[in-house]
Amino acid sequence: MSDKLRLRARLAEIGPQWASNIAANSQAVKDAYAAVLAEAPKDGIAVTRDIPYGTHPRQVVDLFVPEGASHAPVIVFVHGGAFIRGDKRTSDQIYDNVLYWFARQGFIGINIEYRQAPESSYPGGAQDVASAMDWVHANVASHGGDPSRILLIGHSAGGTHVATYAFDPVMGEGACRAKAVVLASGRLRADLSPANPNAPGVRAYFGEDESLYEDRSPVTHAHRSSIPVFVVTAEYENPLLDIYGLEFAHRVAKARGTAPRFVQMRGHNHISVMAHFNSGEDLLGRQILEFFGSVR
Repeated sequence: MSDKLRLRARLAEIGPQWASNIAANSQAVKDAYAAVLAEAPKDGIAVTRDIPYGTHPRQVVDLFVPEGASHAPVIVFVHGGAFIRGDKRTSDQIYDNVLYWFARQGFIGINIEYRQAPESSYPGGAQDVASAMDWVHANVASHGGDPSRILLIGHSAGGTHVATYAFDPVMGEGACRAKAVVLASGRLRADLSPANPNAPGVRAYFGEDESLYEDRSPVTHAHRSSIPVFVVTAEYENPLLDIYGLEFAHRVAKARGTAPRFVQMRGHNHISVMAHFNSGEDLLGRQILEFFGSVR
């Protein structure tokens, strides 16, 4: 059985039971991709780790530069972790794989680390994204990148921070330096629902006062920006995230009079929706490239 078929079979096994044990299934997905990603193409890409964009130890980025880069488009990635955990390298391969794939397509890749709750509460994650994006805008040209062509991708809690950065007026008008954003499996509504397995992380980040959650939820502000947005969900999501993705896309559509790009990744789960990059499957990557190429 080929690696691609083996991965599809494993995802088909994990998917329907995803929400029954998210922690164990997340690790199972990472394990399933480990060997494939370890052997994935990485030649010709120079990686520099932990470049500071702030003074906190977690305010650092990893830089992925393809050989010969000149005026290259830029991809910036923000990982998840339920607001209270997670790392830009959650394993030896993930989430480097996302940046390697885009670097292989000619992008400068930048992987953001940020402070976590409870040390950093709302809107701290978005403020770190803003600081990192300011660093990118000021410095990426010296590495062969084009600061006028930045695509910002956030996954899970990283999707929350990216959406807050791009849409929430708490960040200030015109704060977003990205040309377009992708929100992948993001928690776009703050909630303490019994169905939410990451409710403790929501409380740690968004605070004890639930009356503030509506105003602090990215979905509330979906109408406030005209920035091009691509909303991505997985077929097998952490509970409620697919609903919030649809709600966000609908509110954008209602405000703009035209639907934003939206895709549900069939057969994928909350982790594999990003873990599959650079594995030989490139459906989502190609759609993102098409989306960004359509932005003027």
